[in-house]
Amino acid sequence: MKSKTIRKMYRKIFGLVGKLPKKENIIVFESFLGKQYSCNPRAIYEELKKQDRNFTYYWSIDHRFKKHFEEHGVRTIHRFTFKWFIVMMRAKYWVFNSRLPKWIPKPAETVYLQTWHGTPLKKLALDMDEVYMPGTTTEMYKKNFITEAKRWNFLVAPNEYSAEIFQKAFDFERTMLKTGYPRNDYLFHYTREDVNDIKQRLNIPEGKKVILYAPTWRDNEYHFIGKYKFTVQMDMEAMKEQLGGDYFMIFRLHYLVSDHLDLNGYEDFAVDASRYEDIRDLYIASDMLITDYSSVMFDYGVLKRPMIFYVYDIESYRDMLRGFYFDFENEAPGPLVTTTNSLLEEIKSADTIRERYASHVEWFEDSFHSLEDGCASQRVTEAVFPEQ
Repeated sequence: MKSKTIRKMYRKIFGLVGKLPKKENIIVFESFLGKQYSCNPRAIYEELKKQDRNFTYYWSIDHRFKKHFEEHGVRTIHRFTFKWFIVMMRAKYWVFNSRLPKWIPKPAETVYLQTWHGTPLKKLALDMDEVYMPGTTTEMYKKNFITEAKRWNFLVAPNEYSAEIFQKAFDFERTMLKTGYPRNDYLFHYTREDVNDIKQRLNIPEGKKVILYAPTWRDNEYHFIGKYKFTVQMDMEAMKEQLGGDYFMIFRLHYLVSDHLDLNGYEDFAVDASRYEDIRDLYIASDMLITDYSSVMFDYGVLKRPMIFYVYDIESYRDMLRGFYFDFENEAPGPLVTTTNSLLEEIKSADTIRERYASHVEWFEDSFHSLEDGCASQRVTEAVFPEQ
């Protein structure tokens, strides 16, 4: 789909198909560019299935990740195939959590529910001073983002803070759904059996405390468009030596990172779960979170477990790459560390973090979790999908 001529042809053909009457009962879901059966689209899909609604559901998928969807028995269509375009153009509803390419037309009668995929710490879209991503300029990136946002009929906000930022950063003027995040409903309803099953699936030894390390991506570290680099900036030998007896680590890289971790020699201490289908399972299986500037902090915080922020590059990230929406360094609900030694110290005293940072934790939970109650999926479906 890289040829401009082919894109123009598809746009013209499917623009015409898109003018045909909508099939009122078709919904197309997509999560993280078709790579995962996860996140808010999954939660909304499962809520609709639970309600036994009279819809026909399709999951838009990247064919390389087909097995993740087959395990759940969902109906799939491969992105950018002829069938995909036909279904997309005839569907009444799209439920996506990331942007669509700008050259794909949105029919006027299609209802586009954009769930997005996180509460923002780092600046977004119009609020970014400079864009360092490959294949675009700052002006082009902002223009394309706003063009996409104008296609959204609904946008889900997990909290009032996010709603205000989304409205401004995306120049969003349509219906904002301040519902909490559907994907976080699971964090209120999981069972001990769920946790045990996940640990068995990941071969996590019994009796060990589990550390989830889930960093974000860096805009300026990439191989090429859409394929980002990430190198673990911690001394793994020291980590294993000091923690190996009592702890086990789960590594979870961002979905835009294409690099594979090399954990040879650390199999009894760590596992790479970057390709695991849904991070929600990794949340509940872990006893603490290590992250940096990732929005995982806002979801994980629902569980009221300790968080440590490993921010070895905070000056460049804060001042050059993105910038922050709030005073992260002074208000984070846990310690900020920049070296492996400091990280090790905080891990060993993780049980005291929430007490040591009590005022920060209270502010964090009041600001970002006031709408989280395990019922967000129901609120979204009631707002978007009328009873038939």
